[in-house]
Amino acid sequence: MLVFPNAKINIGLNIVEKRADGYHNIESCFYPVGWSDALEITLDEKFSFQSDGIAIPGNASDNLCTKAYQMIAADYPLPPVKIHLLKSIPIGAGLGGGSADAAFAIKALNQHFNLEISFKKQLDYARRLGSDCAFFIPNKPAYCFQKGDVFEDIDLNLKGKWIVLINPGLHISTVEAYSGIVPKRSVDDLRTVLKEPIENWKYKVKNDFEATLFPKYPLLEEIKKALYNQGALYAAMSGSGSTLFGIFDVEKDLTKHFADFTVWQGLLD
Repeated sequence: MLVFPNAKINIGLNIVEKRADGYHNIESCFYPVGWSDALEITLDEKFSFQSDGIAIPGNASDNLCTKAYQMIAADYPLPPVKIHLLKSIPIGAGLGGGSADAAFAIKALNQHFNLEISFKKQLDYARRLGSDCAFFIPNKPAYCFQKGDVFEDIDLNLKGKWIVLINPGLHISTVEAYSGIVPKRSVDDLRTVLKEPIENWKYKVKNDFEATLFPKYPLLEEIKKALYNQGALYAAMSGSGSTLFGIFDVEKDLTKHFADFTVWQGLLD
């Protein structure tokens, strides 16, 4: 079985408070984008995980796809499989690629072997693997809160808008990103602001990580400004970085303009 785990962007990201368990409560809109990995699951004599494309740090046993298989196999009669991942979404880039791989593995195993795992239980499995994994089970625009693992539908439709994602190759760990953050509640309710015309977002829709990471990595702010200079209706950093994105009314080919970086561009659904 072959599936294509896609990335997501954060439209707005407010760090609300630090939790007793060490995590942070956030408020954000997660929106799927078409930048995808490829994940293939086939029957084999014993379980194995292997990957090609972008190198994934750590051992195969630590990969979230492996952990997804092991979780389900503990509850359901799964045969041994080979999981092969072709990694295209940059790692540690604020795009949720690893979380998407894990969530799509859950969905693919359920479908391929007719396990009839309920939607709620798939969400529960995903939440055990990571804060934003559960989003990729329904995989549709959502207002996400608490650790990012609780969400509700949001009336936001960007279908037909053109998006350009720029990854400059900087790896920013979650620990580093949060180290300069002072949590606080946003003045504006993100759900309300996102109902306004997209041209207004740049004045109200903020990613809290930008305030601390831009001074440390000026290149990130330069890329954001360049996206606006190219006509973006809205531009921001996704997640804790280092990928930035611009949303446009018309198709743009910015591969030459950002020739030194990894660029993905396409239509939003």
